[in-house]
Amino acid sequence: MKQQVSLKEADMKIKEMPMDDRPREKMLLYGARSLSNSDLLALVIGSGTRAVPATGIARAVLGEMDDGLVSLQEASIEELTRINGVGTVTATKILAAMELGKRLADTPAREKRRFQSSDQVERYFMDRMRFLDREVFNVLLVDAKGGEIACETVSVGDLSSSITHPREVFRGAVRRGAYGVVFAHNHPSGDPTPSAEDISTTRRLCEAGEILGILVMDHIIIGNGRSVSLRAEGIIA
Repeated sequence: MKQQVSLKEADMKIKEMPMDDRPREKMLLYGARSLSNSDLLALVIGSGTRAVPATGIARAVLGEMDDGLVSLQEASIEELTRINGVGTVTATKILAAMELGKRLADTPAREKRRFQSSDQVERYFMDRMRFLDREVFNVLLVDAKGGEIACETVSVGDLSSSITHPREVFRGAVRRGAYGVVFAHNHPSGDPTPSAEDISTTRRLCEAGEILGILVMDHIIIGNGRSVSLRAEGIIA
């Protein structure tokens, strides 16, 4: 390990820092990728000492490592607690985060489910939604090859209605860079016949998708053992 770095020289107090330099605020505004290694480590540490904030401790910890994060993942509790400001609790937090990173790296990538037909999509939603007693609106996000990115629940209504604002419906698709979406909601009555509201909502969402450049591939209504595709019905062009 390198010669110990002074914590007081490592960083200014967090209250004196510009807002954009505060790790938590920066993550909320710009996402985790905008943070430096020391910013991320500061969030893991959580809170600093009276004299030095977590950002200062994080920089001191990384400054003690011969090879940055590579050395940090091999550090011991004893090595970390020799750094001024790092107690046992902080050391265990840091090593727990390092271990999670190792396990993630060792986890094989999950093979994407791929949808090649409307029948596959309808069966997927039927298994999930046919017995729900409340109206639920789900959005399946897919890539350009029909691979599943995620399936998100946008709203849960009462027994007969669901709130579907375009801002909420497309939020996940925009954030995850989805190529297209498939909407699905259930009719707890068991009858999947589209209502006038279902049709008008679908048209409104298709218009929003066109503006955003996200393809609305279908809207499927799930009943008890039966489903209706609004694309097949000609509602979606």
